Amino acid sequence: MSMDVGNAGAAGRDGSGRLGARLLSRRSFLAGSALGVGALGVGTLGLGGCATSDGLLLAEAAKVYGPMPDEKFPIPAVDVSKIDPKYYRRTVRYETKETAGTIIVDPANFYVYRVEGDGSATRYGANVGRDGFLWNGDAYVGRKSEWATWTPPKEMIRRQPEAAKYAHGMPGGLDNPLGARTLHLYQNGAYTLYTIYASSDAESIGTGITSGCVGLLSQDMIHLYARTPVKTKVVVLPA
Repeated sequence: MSMDVGNAGAAGRDGSGRLGARLLSRRSFLAGSALGVGALGVGTLGLGGCATSDGLLLAEAAKVYGPMPDEKFPIPAVDVSKIDPKYYRRTVRYETKETAGTIIVDPANFYVYRVEGDGSATRYGANVGRDGFLWNGDAYVGRKSEWATWTPPKEMIRRQPEAAKYAHGMPGGLDNPLGARTLHLYQNGAYTLYTIYASSDAESIGTGITSGCVGLLSQDMIHLYARTPVKTKVVVLPA
């Protein structure tokens, strides 16, 4: 698989993502680099639940993606009107031979699944690798980070010299490409440089914008992170 991960969504020695800094927008990095409340449900508000009006669905989503003021760096609410409702966090029917807890990335459809083990999964909308940076295969969560320092890889600095100012690391924060939480993906004991990371860019969900990493909205990433121990298997499907 491609190991070039200067990542728009998350990559680098410590992962990656995007930068909403003055000199470098988070989106430019993404393009140039490698419910606590349960879920909104199957198509609506729960497995087998009844359909709801668009207004009610939007109201429920606004609760799920509301502000998180108690974080080290308070996270603002997501403007859910900027997200296609099909990417809202939901519990869905999902048949798989993978064991409960396994994370399955479906880049072709911009989804990440957390297998629940009862014929269902928690599904999150995601951004994924752009053309030329997609990969597939099995990995595992080798380590986890909260508000981690981001260090752009050398490959990214070559492509985007403006990233060189962070060659020694960018401290955690809302503008940090790694965001609030990061799952670092490993294979055979080695860090792949790919990550599943937290994004604050609602409009990136449902797009191919990174260099191979996978981004979830911060509220979704925090939800997944809390339920994912180190050594969790991660399956990335072909695009």
